Amino acid sequence: MIARTAFAALAGLTLMASAAQAEDPLKLDMILNWKYQSVQGGFFVAKDAGYFADAGLDVTMDQGSGSAGAITKVASGAYDVAFGDINAVIRVAAEQPDVAPVCVYMIYNTPPFVIVSKSDSGIETPADLMGKTIGAPASDGSYKLFPAFSKIAGIDENGVTWSHMDANLREQMLMRGEVDAIAGFNTTIWFGAKRMGVDPETELSFMSFADFGMDLYSNCVVVSRKLYTEHPEKVAGLVEAINKGFMDVLADPELAITALQKRAPLAKADIERDRFATVFDLLVFSDEMAELGLGDLDTERLERSIGIVVDAYGLPATPEAGYVFDGSFLPPLEERTPPQSS
Repeated sequence: MIARTAFAALAGLTLMASAAQAEDPLKLDMILNWKYQSVQGGFFVAKDAGYFADAGLDVTMDQGSGSAGAITKVASGAYDVAFGDINAVIRVAAEQPDVAPVCVYMIYNTPPFVIVSKSDSGIETPADLMGKTIGAPASDGSYKLFPAFSKIAGIDENGVTWSHMDANLREQMLMRGEVDAIAGFNTTIWFGAKRMGVDPETELSFMSFADFGMDLYSNCVVVSRKLYTEHPEKVAGLVEAINKGFMDVLADPELAITALQKRAPLAKADIERDRFATVFDLLVFSDEMAELGLGDLDTERLERSIGIVVDAYGLPATPEAGYVFDGSFLPPLEERTPPQSS
C-alpha cells in the first residue's frame, strides 16, 4: 500500500511537471523599426506589465535600423515578430509567398514617407529631384519605396544619385550640403533636425509621397509565416498584449516615457513626449482609425495599396489582401478605441 501511495504521488508529480513544461512560455524574438523611442512604448509596456507573460509569451525586443529591413529579417527567419512596413510585406508576399510575414495589427495608418530638402533648395516637386543626390540609410522605408514613387510621380528613378549613411548622420549631411535631399519618415527627420537645433518648420521642405498618389499604409506588427501557421493562439495572445500596451500608453503617455528610459536611460523626456504626441497625431489618429479602431485597416484601401506597389515594382504576382493582413486576431473594437479618438 505504501508503495502504491508513493507511486501515485510520484505519478502526480510527473504529471504536474509535464503540465508545467507544456505551459512554458513561447520564446519570441521581435525587431523594432528603429532605435528605442517613446512611440514604441506600447510594446515596452506589454512586456513590463506582464501582458506578454499572461499570454504565455517570452518576448525579447531588439532595436531596428529601418522599417523595411525589419520585414526582411522576419522573412529570413532571424526574427519571429517585427514592427515594420506593410509595403515591404507586400513585396515579399509577391516574390517569396512561402516565407512572407503577415501583418496582424496596423499602427501607422497614415503614410510617413517623405523626401526632405532645405527650404531654400528650390526642390518643390518630384521633377526637381532630377540630377540631385538623395541620402538615406540603405534599409529605410522611403528609400525602398522610391522606385514606386518615381513611377507614380512620372520621373526617372535613375535620374537621382543615392548616398547611404547611418541614420544618425542623415540630417547632418543635409544641413552640411553633402546631399541635396534626404529620404525617410516625416516624424523621424523632424525630430532628427530638432535634435540638431534646426527648426524643421521653417528650415526644411517636406515632399510627401502621399501628395503624389501614394496613399499607402505604413508600419504594423507582423509575425512570421511559421508562427502564424503553427501557433495561431499565440498570435492572438501577442496581439491582445500589444493592444493592451498601446491602450495603456495612449491613456497615460508618461508610461511610454518611463518604459523607454528603462531601455534608453539617456533619452530626453521632453523630446520623447513631443515625439510621442506628434507621431500619434500625424501617423495614427485618423478618421479611418477612429472608425475601425487601432490595429485594423480598410480592406479596399489595402487592395489599392497592393496594386500600387505591385505595379510600381513590376512584381510577379498580386497578393490577396488576406494574405498580407489578417484582422481575425484583433480584440473587439471597444477594446481598441484610444481615449483621444473616442
